[in-house]
Amino acid sequence: MIIKNSEELEILREGGKRLAFVVSELVKKTKVGISTIELDKLAHVLMKKQGGKPAFLNYKTEKESKPYPASVCISIDEDIVHCVPTKEKIIKDGDIVSIDLGFEYKKFITDMAYTVGVGKVDKTGKKLIKTTKTALLSGIKEAKAGNHIGDIGFVIEKIAQKNNFSVFQELVGHGVGQKLHEDPLIPNFGKKGMGEELKEGMVLAIEPMIGEGGGDIISGQDGFTYRTKDGKRSAHFEHTIVITKNGPEILTKI
Repeated sequence: MIIKNSEELEILREGGKRLAFVVSELVKKTKVGISTIELDKLAHVLMKKQGGKPAFLNYKTEKESKPYPASVCISIDEDIVHCVPTKEKIIKDGDIVSIDLGFEYKKFITDMAYTVGVGKVDKTGKKLIKTTKTALLSGIKEAKAGNHIGDIGFVIEKIAQKNNFSVFQELVGHGVGQKLHEDPLIPNFGKKGMGEELKEGMVLAIEPMIGEGGGDIISGQDGFTYRTKDGKRSAHFEHTIVITKNGPEILTKI
């Protein structure tokens, strides 16, 4: 657990605003016919114009053999997260497109994801997107001092299950700020009152990833992408928040 001081939080607040602007611009451009590599190039330019840089580019985890080669993750339908943009991936009518972006500003990082339904999305797809967004906002409400990590995951999973959807238990949220991934891990499932106690000054990236099928995942051929095992679609929403004495504050609000 890392507690951020007031100076650090001010940098993160500004970085969060700038990241939210970049994501909102990408959402506007996510339309039929555009390739995911075009969105990646736009994201890179926009982040530079906002006085920062992409936190994902060249980022490498212990599980990965090579660094991530792009500025943004753009995952479509059965691709859940970490899908590498390419010129061959063209967005089509009816696609469910998840945009995931980390932004480094003055050496501090904020993280955000947003899912877009492109063109004529079917009823179940619209419900999936709405449910995932609701789960995020509901999970954020539980992120207050004195509560526990399990309180966040409990409400996220409850909302998913209520709508006959599933969470992916291997894919979790995390602390963020000085690094892209910090303690604690924030699963999208849990029990009330369980897990680490939340404290004022904690900065968290809460990110429900919810699928219309089962909760099993597989790795894609590119070595980065996680996909649904059953080929069903998924959605992903994420905000960076800080826990204050007055409750959770969203730093990446559009």
